[in-house]
Amino acid sequence: MVDVQTGVQFEEVRVRQKRSQLSFGEKLDAFVWRNLHIQPDNEIVKVLATTTPLNIELIQDDSCACIINLKRLNDVRSITKFLQSVNGKLPRNGYYITRVETKNQRVQNMMKRFPWPIGWLVCFADFMFHRVMPKIPFTRKAYYWATKGQNRVLTFSETLGRLVSCGFGIADHKEIDGYTWIAARKEQAPRYDDTPTYGMLVKLRRVGMDGKLINVYKLRTMHPYSEYLQEYLFNQNGTSNGDKINGDFRVTSWGKIFRRLWIDEIPMIYNLIKGDLKLVGVRPLSNHKFGTYPEWLQKKRIDTKPGLVPPFYVDCPKTPEEFFESESNYIDAYKRNPIRTDTIYFFKAMHNILWNRVRSA
Repeated sequence: MVDVQTGVQFEEVRVRQKRSQLSFGEKLDAFVWRNLHIQPDNEIVKVLATTTPLNIELIQDDSCACIINLKRLNDVRSITKFLQSVNGKLPRNGYYITRVETKNQRVQNMMKRFPWPIGWLVCFADFMFHRVMPKIPFTRKAYYWATKGQNRVLTFSETLGRLVSCGFGIADHKEIDGYTWIAARKEQAPRYDDTPTYGMLVKLRRVGMDGKLINVYKLRTMHPYSEYLQEYLFNQNGTSNGDKINGDFRVTSWGKIFRRLWIDEIPMIYNLIKGDLKLVGVRPLSNHKFGTYPEWLQKKRIDTKPGLVPPFYVDCPKTPEEFFESESNYIDAYKRNPIRTDTIYFFKAMHNILWNRVRSA
């Protein structure tokens, strides 16, 4: 049996011959075996307890069907580089199983270890040290020197987003004994994106006029790396009105306030001045979301510039069909009389926002 807590390294297991050796405890066993998709020509599972990419590089390419890492992802210093290395060692559709202590689980676990008043003090100290210090320029270096990049705070959203950005699809996840175990399936090569949304000001690639990609600037309202989860969440949860994803856990608590007050969209004024956007128009969409729209509407959308104030606030659609019709009607009216249409839509939208308290959800 592999000891998850002490992290004893287990070289490898040929599953069909030595299944009894691949045991982690009753709860975790059920999760692991549910996500082991072994092929007849490759049934090797490698079980590791490591936080460095160097140990991953020792694995021969395509030599195993699954890699299981017993160490917490929180303790990996260069998470992106580490996951990229894991991706390179697995065949397509190979599996990587790992665990993380999410931000919420971190608080719960600390509160269990200490009595109530001390627990809250420990949580506050942990917040100041692990979440505030890394974000302040003059304390950041001292923080990473002291921690060596270990025991970092990770949200569930950031963890999934990092895996997807490194070429994995999310196959399954389950909370077991205070940790979240994740089974990720290799779907493609890592994206090697140098601009994930980690700072407060984010640059998002959006489909503009004539189908050209433009950089739209906003204040970050989601957890880091959340932009990589759009397709995953759309496929999992869908959308009720054609606009917002149902059950979207990517938005932070302060991000919800920013969105409600439109604070997050202030940097888009730069795009307005630059000429990428106009004041009224359809929303600028990501490539994935643009691809979910009907083809006839995609063609109509790229005939005009996206805008800051969308027709949603005028028509308040409740279903995807109503949403698509709302955008289509606006574009048709705009083509007939641009100035008149944008003027009418702007004042109707302001009336609904200010007096009827319409929000985009």
